[in-house]
Amino acid sequence: MATTATEAAKAAPAEQANGNANGEQKTRHSEVGHKSLLKSDDLYQYILDTSVYPREPESMKELREITAKHPWNLMTTSADEGQFLNMLIKLIGAKKTMEIGVYTGYSLLATALALPEDGTILAMDINRENYELGLPCIEKAGVAHKIDFREGPALPVLDDLIADEKNHGSFDFVFVDADKDNYLNYHDRLLKLVKLGGLIGYDNTLWNGSVVLPDDAPMRKYIRFYRDFVLVLNKALAADERVEICQLPVGDGVTLCRRVK
Repeated sequence: MATTATEAAKAAPAEQANGNANGEQKTRHSEVGHKSLLKSDDLYQYILDTSVYPREPESMKELREITAKHPWNLMTTSADEGQFLNMLIKLIGAKKTMEIGVYTGYSLLATALALPEDGTILAMDINRENYELGLPCIEKAGVAHKIDFREGPALPVLDDLIADEKNHGSFDFVFVDADKDNYLNYHDRLLKLVKLGGLIGYDNTLWNGSVVLPDDAPMRKYIRFYRDFVLVLNKALAADERVEICQLPVGDGVTLCRRVK
């Protein structure tokens, strides 16, 4: 999971530290970027120890450990989700990709490592400082040349891309992990930019499991604040005939949309 700085700021310090504010169940994997919907800590640790960490590139491990020390570390993509994105990029043979919401760049690095040498990522985030925290790891991995980083809101960049018809249907894959209240605004624009058969991945679509909780259930402040946006997004994606979808309980929930119209 990655969460925007605005989202993170809405979580009280005690909530970030304890992970069980307002009576929520605490698991050790609810903290420091270990985003899992599994109720068993031991089972999730088994996945990490057996299948993820032994295959994690050294550059990604270094970036994950650097990010864990950041005060907003709950914003990062989890290691198992990074592995999933890396495999997905290879499976679809993507070359031209986009990432909306970068933070320190863990998912960005996972994508860059999977792309061919001439692959590209248009990466957007409102905070360059966080991106530059992870940039030395990206440079050390030898993939910085694949990344075109733009600081600032993504919507104006998307609108500029759409204004030039040569960009229509030109992207193979897009990963969105940013402000949840803009996901549907991104979706309408991205469907013009992703090719037929291309994929868009939306992160956090199970939103800490809150999507199935009653309205009066205990929730951390930032979870409650964005929950309705996630619920609306999920219904809209399910009803959108322009895409085929698959919602996966990886990390904090990932919904893949394959453009078919």
